[in-house]
Amino acid sequence: MKLSWLDIRAAKSAKKAIIEEAVHQRVDGIVASNLADLKGLPPTVKKVFLPQGKELPAELAPADVVILSPGQGNRAELAKAHPTIEFGRFVEIIDAETLEDACESARTEQWSLLLFRDPTKIPLEIVIAAAAQSTGNIITVAKDVEEAEIIFGVLEHGSEGVMMAPTAVGDATALKMAAEAQPGELNLVELEVVRTEHIGMGERACVDTCSHFREDEGILVGSHSKGMILCVSETHPLPYMPTRPFRVNAGAIHSYTVSGENSRTNYLSELKAGSKLLAVDVKGQTRVVTVGRVKIESRPLISIDAVAPGGQKVNLILQDDWHVRVLGPGGAVLNSTELKPGDKVLGYLPTADRHVGYPINEFCLEK
Repeated sequence: MKLSWLDIRAAKSAKKAIIEEAVHQRVDGIVASNLADLKGLPPTVKKVFLPQGKELPAELAPADVVILSPGQGNRAELAKAHPTIEFGRFVEIIDAETLEDACESARTEQWSLLLFRDPTKIPLEIVIAAAAQSTGNIITVAKDVEEAEIIFGVLEHGSEGVMMAPTAVGDATALKMAAEAQPGELNLVELEVVRTEHIGMGERACVDTCSHFREDEGILVGSHSKGMILCVSETHPLPYMPTRPFRVNAGAIHSYTVSGENSRTNYLSELKAGSKLLAVDVKGQTRVVTVGRVKIESRPLISIDAVAPGGQKVNLILQDDWHVRVLGPGGAVLNSTELKPGDKVLGYLPTADRHVGYPINEFCLEK
């Protein structure tokens, strides 16, 4: 999960409310230029002292991390004098020389706080690449949540975290949500097909994304919120048409899929250009992809019933056509119309019921 740091240095009248919100939302760090603002914060929040342009005080408690600006104290001496405190560097990138400073910091420091003055993300790409083998953390300054989301995805790796100055109550929540929405891992299970049935006409959705899917990657789709099957993208050759590696022929429009927002679900019928989806591979590794278009058309449909090792029932309704496929163990590509009882497919079993797409612990019977 990505790190979210909230910069309260410029917060004024709403500072107390912003801090309370940040603590409640479990923001990873609160950044202050006054040590007094860090006192009383719970241990769940990393207390970051950023005394830009100020002389360092002799006592640095209660800070957990101190970010030093150029010429601000001797790093080695400070670390020796304050063994319980972690130190890092602040670098403002404005030219080739400061970019090299940022690369060096990212390679050697435990914490590198970077401010890029140029709006392009190419300098950040260079720093991330330069620090590929480093164990330190890159925290990049973002002006708002939208930029934070972009920073998290640079070079498919992004910064380890983002620092953002809130302008109002609610910004801490939005930043934390953006950090939690980043790629992770799902526990996929092997499902056994128990029945297939041709069920006649209906509307199905082809989801065209702005990303190139890998051959072992697709999206999770299911008729019920507690059970989904991994539908593969059209990256595999077909006899009558070229591959469309950005597309998943996903299923009937009532079906659930997993969005890129805190494992929320959406109906396929709700998706539109700009929506976020979770792409998932056969190992359960995930990444967020953006929808470019959704094609809903009337087609013959096939219903697939499967069961999990624990007895949970899963249903998926797909277009009734040979070229529509799902993924099985080991990345096996299975044509939907050729599935038969006993075949194994990969699936996912969310544990919570859903209300308007959000997980909620309540009684809900789906049939």
